[in-house]
Amino acid sequence: MRVAGSHLGYCTNIHPGESWNEIRDNLRRHVPAVKRRVSPDGPFGLGLRLSAAAAEALEEPRTLQEFDDFLRDQDLYVFTINGFPYGSFHGTRVKEAVYLPDWRDEARLEYSNRLARLLARWVPESSDDCGSISTVPGAFKANASTDAAKAAIADRLIRHAAELARIESRTGRHLVLALEPEPCCMLETIEETVDFFRSHLHGATAALRLAQLARCSVPQAEAALRRHLGVCLDLCHAAVEFEDPRDCIRRLREAGICIAKVQVTAGLRLPRVDASSVGSLREFADEVYLHQVVERGESGVRRYIDIDEAIEAGRWRDGRCEWRVHFHVPVFVEAFENFASTQGFVRESLRLHAERPLSRHLEVETYTWTVLPPQHRSLPIDDAIGRELLWVRGVLE
Repeated sequence: MRVAGSHLGYCTNIHPGESWNEIRDNLRRHVPAVKRRVSPDGPFGLGLRLSAAAAEALEEPRTLQEFDDFLRDQDLYVFTINGFPYGSFHGTRVKEAVYLPDWRDEARLEYSNRLARLLARWVPESSDDCGSISTVPGAFKANASTDAAKAAIADRLIRHAAELARIESRTGRHLVLALEPEPCCMLETIEETVDFFRSHLHGATAALRLAQLARCSVPQAEAALRRHLGVCLDLCHAAVEFEDPRDCIRRLREAGICIAKVQVTAGLRLPRVDASSVGSLREFADEVYLHQVVERGESGVRRYIDIDEAIEAGRWRDGRCEWRVHFHVPVFVEAFENFASTQGFVRESLRLHAERPLSRHLEVETYTWTVLPPQHRSLPIDDAIGRELLWVRGVLE
C-alpha cells in the first residue's frame, strides 16, 4: 500500500517455511488476512522472502504463473525481496550461519541474480518505481577482515550490478541491491558502509570493471553502480549501533548512496544495565537467532556477539553503561519490564521520512514472533502484523 509517497508492506520471513510449497501455503493463509486489516480496498505490497531452494522452484513456468495468478486475484504486488537468509531461517539454530553463503561465495551471487530475475517480473510498471533486494552486509565481520576478502566481495557485487543493468536493459525494470548494515558484520556502522562504497564500489576501479562487464562507457558504469547498488537501512540495527537518525540519512545522501529500503524495526534498549534488567533480558536469549549487544559506557563502545556473552562479561555490574540489543520486537511496543525498546529511533526516522521520503520502500520486519517471551506474543500473528503496519501508517500520517 502507498503511504507518505512510499510502498509500505511487511516481510514474509515472519512466517516459517523454506520450501516453495511451505512459503506458498503461508502466503495464502496469512497475507489476505493481513490485507483485510490494513488495505481492504486497495493494492497491498509484499516484502517477499524466498530461500534459495524456493526461488529455484519458483522459476518453473507453471509454478510462477500460479503465483502470478494469486497476486492478481488477491490484489497484491511484490515491491521488494528479502534476499538476506539463503537457507533455513526458522525452527533451527541460525545464529552466524544466517550470513552464509556470503558475498565471498559464488552461491550468493547466483542466488541474488535469480531473485532479481524473479523480481523484475513483479515490480510495478511505473516509470518512477523500482524493486529492491536486501542482502547480507558483505559477510560476518570475522570472515571479512582482510583486504582480499573485501576485494572479492566487492567484485561479486559489481558483477551483480552488471546483471541488474542487463535486466533493466531487457525488461525496463529498475532493481537495486540493498546491503543491510548489521552489528558485528563487515558493514556495521554507517561510517563503515560509506567507507566501503567509496573505496570499493564508487571508485574508478569499480567503474572500469563494470564498464568491461556491461560493455558500456566508464561514465555510464559510474552511474549504474549508484543506480543498482544501495543500502537497506534497518532501523533496529542503526539504533543498536547508537547511530543518530538524521546523521545516518545525511551521510548516506552526501555519499550518493541510495537508501533502497528502510526496514521499520525496533530493538531492545537498556538505558541503565543492572541485575534487574539483565534478569529480564535473559528471557529474550534463544538458540535460534543471533542477538548482538552494543554497550556504551564511560570507556566507549564495546560489542558482544550475543546476549549470553554480554551478560557473562560482567561489565554491566558497575551500573554505568547502556545496552542496545539486536532483537526485533513489535514496533508498537515502547517499553518492557525493566527496559525499553528503540521505538523512539523509529518515530524520529518516520518523522524525517514524512518531511522528505528516505526511500520508496518501507518494510516492517519483526521476524522474531516465534521466539519472543510468551507474554509478548499473545496476539494472533495476523493481528500483530496488522497492528504494526497500522502503527507505522499512523505515525506517518
